[in-house]
Amino acid sequence: LYAMTPKRLQLSPPLSDSNLQAGPGTNPVHLSSCGCHVPNDSDRELLPRGGILAKILLEIKERRVPAIHREKMLFWVLALLILCALLWNYKGQLKIADITDKYIFITGCDTGFGNLAARTFDKKGFRVIAACLTESGSTTLKAETSERLHTVLLDVTDPENVKRTTQWVKNQVGEKGLWGLINNAGVPGVLAPTDWLTVEDYREPIEVNLFGLINVTLNMLPLVKKAQGRVINVSSIGGRLAFSGGGYAPSKYAVEGFNDSLRRDMKAFGVHVACIEPGLFKTDLSDPVKMTEKKLTIWKHLSSDVKQQYGEGYIEKSLDKLKGTTSFVNMDLSLVVECMDHALTSLFPKTHYTVGKDAKTFWIPLSHMPAVLQDFLLLKQKAELANPKAV
Repeated sequence: LYAMTPKRLQLSPPLSDSNLQAGPGTNPVHLSSCGCHVPNDSDRELLPRGGILAKILLEIKERRVPAIHREKMLFWVLALLILCALLWNYKGQLKIADITDKYIFITGCDTGFGNLAARTFDKKGFRVIAACLTESGSTTLKAETSERLHTVLLDVTDPENVKRTTQWVKNQVGEKGLWGLINNAGVPGVLAPTDWLTVEDYREPIEVNLFGLINVTLNMLPLVKKAQGRVINVSSIGGRLAFSGGGYAPSKYAVEGFNDSLRRDMKAFGVHVACIEPGLFKTDLSDPVKMTEKKLTIWKHLSSDVKQQYGEGYIEKSLDKLKGTTSFVNMDLSLVVECMDHALTSLFPKTHYTVGKDAKTFWIPLSHMPAVLQDFLLLKQKAELANPKAV
């Protein structure tokens, strides 16, 4: 350090134990008294001018906390992490006080998640209003539930139907308002290669999954704000990663965006908005037989050029590829309903719920990875084309 100092600022001679003395009337201060090694004369000969101070600073820097202190520090850090985990778990278990006077409205209750949710929340004591698309779905649900549950026929793509239903719900809930709105209604549409499709193939899933959800939410929102309640939007892992062509993934991506903006806008009103992202579950809507029938229908209307590119056995090859992914399909629909329950009843609900082993271990992690890795893994699940150059 001394050697690097400009000459006009250098001390002469360099700092050492013998010449580092206190001022007049005070005791001298020796560098050796602080526990530092002071080089002797032979050491000084090996050091450059001013190197004594550098040596002292280096030895101070190299001092280490004793091992026993490190172990104690590690113990307390670990204890703090465990305490935080316990408090976080405890916070998630805190529930609202009373649910028997709270109304919830659920769309898409004919089958699947919505049907199970309506039956589950009815047993818990909620005042459930279940929207069904068909009369048969409504009748069956009424037969399996208590008198508290009410059903209503609703097509979420019909604006007038949504308005009439909203007015009917308003009359039912009165001044209590609507505690929970669960937007569950949805359709997969056609899942096929993009160049097989027309704009009409995209229209149905986007109308139901996106515009229907938005329309129901906008109409019911004043009732939810009155109760300072909860809005729960059922999206999908298809809203985080597009695994197939068709309108399903675009509609779910848009639901994620609508959910985020709604959550921030409603925070000032005390309304909590949550998004549920299920993985692959076995429901009537995800029936592989029905999906294959839709693909075969589209295949019949394809041009000869496209058929030549993909090959006559493309659909069968695709089905063979899907058979290897059956272990990823979740059979227990109650996993999704449990997330709905937490979002409705917890004092500290989450903003996003990822449901299903496939979603947690594959789809969501993959959605954060580079596009080149996403493409590589997803393309491995697709059947090979017969002659892609036949254009």
